[in-house]
Amino acid sequence: MDDYFAPDPLNDLDFSTRAVRAGTDRTAFGEHGEAMFLTSSFVFDNAAQAAARFGNQDPGYVYSRFTNPTVRQFERRLASLEQGEACIATASGMAAIMTTAMALLKAGDHLVCASAVFGATYQLFNMLERFGISCSYVPLTDLQAWEQAIRPQTRMFYIETPSNPLTEIADLQALAALARSHSISLVVDNCFCTPALQLPLAHGADIVIHSATKYIDGQGRILGGAIVGRRALIHDQILPLMRMTGPTLSAFNAWVLIKGMETLSLRMEQQSEHALTIAHWLQAHPGVARVFYPGLKSHPQHALASAQQRRFGAIVAFEVCGKDDQALREHAWSVIDHCKVISITGNLGDTKSTITHPATTTHGRLTPQARAQAGIGEGLIRLAVGLESPRDVCADLERGFQAMQALLAGRSG
Repeated sequence: MDDYFAPDPLNDLDFSTRAVRAGTDRTAFGEHGEAMFLTSSFVFDNAAQAAARFGNQDPGYVYSRFTNPTVRQFERRLASLEQGEACIATASGMAAIMTTAMALLKAGDHLVCASAVFGATYQLFNMLERFGISCSYVPLTDLQAWEQAIRPQTRMFYIETPSNPLTEIADLQALAALARSHSISLVVDNCFCTPALQLPLAHGADIVIHSATKYIDGQGRILGGAIVGRRALIHDQILPLMRMTGPTLSAFNAWVLIKGMETLSLRMEQQSEHALTIAHWLQAHPGVARVFYPGLKSHPQHALASAQQRRFGAIVAFEVCGKDDQALREHAWSVIDHCKVISITGNLGDTKSTITHPATTTHGRLTPQARAQAGIGEGLIRLAVGLESPRDVCADLERGFQAMQALLAGRSG
C-alpha cells in the first residue's frame, strides 16, 4: 500500500466519473467490483515489518480499527468528490462530529455553532461543557452575530448549510473569511447537499462533515460518517484520535457506501427536481402557512443558494395553518398520520420520501427556548423527498390536508 492519504489519480476527471471509479484499489485477483475486506487484523511478513507498521514507518495496514482497504476506498472516493486532500470515515455522522470536536478542541476552548442544527448535534455540543469546552449559538445567516460571538478562546465555527430542518443557507465565503481572520476552523455539515450539489472546501471551509447514512448511501441501509479536509489536519489531528478511540466504520458499511456514491449525482439531481415541484405545490396550498425551500424565490437566501449550490436539494419544510401551538401540533400530526405512501420516520436521504415532525422527534430534546431560537414550531413538518412520482407524493399529502380541514371544520361547527 502507498501513502494512506495519497491523492487519487482520477481527481482531474469529471464528478460522475470519480463517483464511479475514484478510490478503487484492486487486489492481485483483478476484480472489477470493489473488494470487501472483512478482517480485524493483517498479517506481517516478519517481526521487523510488524514493528515498522506499528511505528508508522511502513505504510501498510495494521488493524481495521483505523486502517482497512475497503474503508480506504470509501475515504478516497469521498475525498475526491469533495475536492479534499484526505478523509477519515466514522461509524456514524454523530461519530464524525464528536471525533472532529475532540480532536480540534481542548478544555478552555470555545466554539460557535449555528442555532439551527440537528438536535443531536446541539446536545453533543452541550455535553462538551463537562470537558471544559463552551459553546455559543447564533443565527446561521447573521454574520455580525458570528463576529460578536468570537472570544479569544474561540477555535471552531460549526454550521449546517442548508440547515436542518429550515433549509437556511450560510454564506460560506463570508463565514470562511471571518473564521480565517481569527484563526478559527470552519466546519461545515454538507449532509443535505452532498458534494454532488455543493463543495464547502472550495468556498473556504476547513472541514466537511457527513452523515453518510443519508444521501451518500441513499437507500436507508446502513450507518456511516466522514470527515474531509486538508491532509495535514486529517493525518496529524483527526487520525490519532480516531486510532485511539475507535469510532470505526465497518468494512461492510464502507462497501455499501462506495456503491451508493455511484448513483449519488443521479439521485441528487432527480430528488432536487422532485422537491422543487412539490415545494411549488405546497406554496400554493391553502393549508400551508409557509414553505422553506431554497429553490423557491420566496426563500430569503434563494440567490445565495443559486450561487453556491448546483441544485437546491431534496429537503422541503413547511408550516401548516393553525391558531395556537396545540392546534398547530394537532394539524401537523394529522397531515403526517394520513400519509399512506410517505414513510413516517426521522431518517432522511432515502430514495423513499420520509416525513417527520421535528419539534417532537429530531429536535424534541431541545429546550423550548432552543427550539424557538431555531425557528422550529409545532406546525413545522420536514419532508425529505425521494424518487417517487411528485404527483403521488402531493396526493398523499393532500389526504393529510383534507383530514386537517376536517378538524378545522369540526371546531368551527
